Amino acid sequence: MLRLDRGDTATATVSMAKPTLDKDLKKLVKLEQVTRDTGRGLVPLSLALVFLVLVALASASVVGFGGGWALIVAASVIGGYMALNIGANDVANNMSPAVGSRALKIGVAVAIAAVCEAAGALIAGGDVVATVSSGIINPELMPGPEAFTTAMLAALFAAALWINLATWIGAPVSTTHSVVGGVLGGGIAMAGVGAADWSVVGRIVASWVVSPVLGGAIAAGVLAYIKFTITDVPDQLEQARRRVPLLVGVMAGAFATYLMMKGLSRVVSVAPATALALGGLAWLLTWWLVRPAVARRVADMQTRRHSVGELFTIPVIFGAALLSFAHGANDVANAIGPLAAIYTTVSQGELTAQAEIPFWILLIGGFGIATGLALFGPKLIRTVGSKITKLNRVRAFCVTLSAAITVIFASALGLPVSSTHIAIGALFGVGFLREFLANRPTALLARPTAADTGLSVPMPADASATFEKQRRRYLVRRSHLVTIVSAWLVTVPASALLAAGLASLLARLSLPMLS
Repeated sequence: MLRLDRGDTATATVSMAKPTLDKDLKKLVKLEQVTRDTGRGLVPLSLALVFLVLVALASASVVGFGGGWALIVAASVIGGYMALNIGANDVANNMSPAVGSRALKIGVAVAIAAVCEAAGALIAGGDVVATVSSGIINPELMPGPEAFTTAMLAALFAAALWINLATWIGAPVSTTHSVVGGVLGGGIAMAGVGAADWSVVGRIVASWVVSPVLGGAIAAGVLAYIKFTITDVPDQLEQARRRVPLLVGVMAGAFATYLMMKGLSRVVSVAPATALALGGLAWLLTWWLVRPAVARRVADMQTRRHSVGELFTIPVIFGAALLSFAHGANDVANAIGPLAAIYTTVSQGELTAQAEIPFWILLIGGFGIATGLALFGPKLIRTVGSKITKLNRVRAFCVTLSAAITVIFASALGLPVSSTHIAIGALFGVGFLREFLANRPTALLARPTAADTGLSVPMPADASATFEKQRRRYLVRRSHLVTIVSAWLVTVPASALLAAGLASLLARLSLPMLS
């Protein structure tokens, strides 16, 4: 029989208690960590709630307590909620190239994007709003003001809910798809299929197809130009000294032209020819001013080991700011288009062909996008900047310049195109061009073959084919392409069905819409 004396018993008790104590301590540490993480996660949600409360108070102070004031305040809160989701989901596509190429740190990128998004919405966001609010659904075919208001309220809420859900699960969806689907679903639920203006819808759908292709083609073209004239030539420093200022000038000229045609149209009327001439002048002036700085930088590169890509750091930052400005001008319509239609209908008591855009509604859209970006955008910016294809300064410049030109062109036409499609298309364009160039026959011949592996016996035919397949470089993640395209296809019907359900529910409740 085994007997333990008193000391052995105490030792055994301590040894048994020690693992139990360690487990308890680990559980407490884990609980503290979870509590800390939960607290951090609740801070952005709390600030977003504060923003929506401020929107409600501000809209109530503007519209007063007359007829329909409660509906306008509710629509304003939903519009602010939609703007928060746009900032959280869509703005990542604008700043991710700059962050992915490490031209900007995430905090600086968020600050620049927030300012530019708000400025674009407030300065140049009015013209696109009319297309979203009254172009997709014909107000004259609605049974009455109540039906139209119900449809717009359901569209706005459905789009916001869908984007929020997509952001929560990490799906890259288009906010423009969401709001157009919501307007279609709500309008059809209240007035039938005939209420939709299918010619306008057709133009919008065509722009969804054209914009990613155009964005990808422009980005690939700019990258090919830079590779074949600057980075892949023997005298790359001399070519960079000559050509980089021209590329920076192109970006400045596009920005100036857009400002003249759209951003300052409320202050002074500028003819398109004059705007183009001023853009050309900005191009030449920027080229002349940038040349000395680039020349000094190139001279420094001749004595130190620097990459030519560093010359594109400032252009990448400038391009990201330009893209954010254009995004704010274009996508603010998704947040405030239905809200503007509701406000105009309720305040006038009748349907109107076009929705007036009060400045306080633009403020909700602009500051809502900026707030959503600041609170929820950094994670998605990092994801988009690194998940599709690897970026450096040159590729990031191509993506931002291409996306900016495409968005500006679409905004000038009054088309609510998806900046998500354009930016993602540009990223894929850059990635697939790199992949094509890396897998050309001449590039494959320059790589090690099966004979260079040191094998003493010939490889079997199937193994040789596998080896050659592995030699092919895949520089774009196909899984992300499938995921993104699938999300694009699902968004419109999902938001339309959700809006149709909400509109039917509001109609059954018989809410006093105009009183």
